[in-house]
Amino acid sequence: MTPMTPTALDASQAAARLDELTVVDVRTPGEYASGHLPGALNIPLDQLGRAVPALRELRRGLLVVCASGVRSLNACGVLAEHGVRALTLTGGTQGWAAAGQRLDRPAAGARAVWAMERQVRLTAGTVVLAGLGLGLLHPAWQLLSAAIAGGLVFSALTNTCGMAALLGRLPLNRSRATDLDTTLAALAHR
Repeated sequence: MTPMTPTALDASQAAARLDELTVVDVRTPGEYASGHLPGALNIPLDQLGRAVPALRELRRGLLVVCASGVRSLNACGVLAEHGVRALTLTGGTQGWAAAGQRLDRPAAGARAVWAMERQVRLTAGTVVLAGLGLGLLHPAWQLLSAAIAGGLVFSALTNTCGMAALLGRLPLNRSRATDLDTTLAALAHR
């Protein structure tokens, strides 16, 4: 099967076609809860494989979104391997909001979680500072900071992020199985 190159829509193009598209947000449930495109369904990237059969059956076009557009491009690649054609949103939800488009947000009092990029920055910075601080006690601890620096360089070169994958497994970033089952059931009606 020949891989398909996803078509990218900017915020204004996507907004004009929103009523004819099924929007799937591949961010973590916590990120999704912090604000998402109107009508978007949450299928975290690591759960996308479970959704492929339902996504194959869609009668509408499919728009995949994430925070910045990187994960949605990865998701489009995974879907293309399974013969599912998908569009991606240039700039993700950040670009959507920057273009003045509306984001749906949870009701007051609902749990909101930091974006994954922000979680990674906090975690990496904390570990680097801990390595430097502990390095005052014993120089070997500085290797901890070096390991994080190496991981960040690798992440930039490969456009992947192992730390994000690990943080995505934290309970605050995970969906309950029933949430994904409900989303998959909703796909059947699109």
